[in-house]
Amino acid sequence: MSSILFVFSRPPHGSINAQEGLDALLMGSAFTTCSVLFVGDGLMQLVSGQSTDDLGTKNFSLSFGALKDYGVTGIACSEPDLVARGLNKDDFLIEVETLNAAGMQAFIRNHDKVLNF
Repeated sequence: MSSILFVFSRPPHGSINAQEGLDALLMGSAFTTCSVLFVGDGLMQLVSGQSTDDLGTKNFSLSFGALKDYGVTGIACSEPDLVARGLNKDDFLIEVETLNAAGMQAFIRNHDKVLNF
């Protein structure tokens, strides 16, 4: 069975709809092994306490809590990007594994396909 890695590298609200990436991840996990890696501004998708009231959009971030229920096998983030943004794992809605540069390379290589959102 092939595996897919979903890389979230963009902030939660912008030109590329991060919710579409999350929807694709949840749907894909019904058919194959899926993992997710949060890098760069994609880390902001996991920050707890977000409010989208002023944006007039739906707050989809709570849906990340369902990843394990959908069988998503690996949930990781870039440790260097975490540090660069002054964040730590306690700021997130869900538990994630932090990976250094070598760890991210290995994580990516362990998947057959990589999709970036």
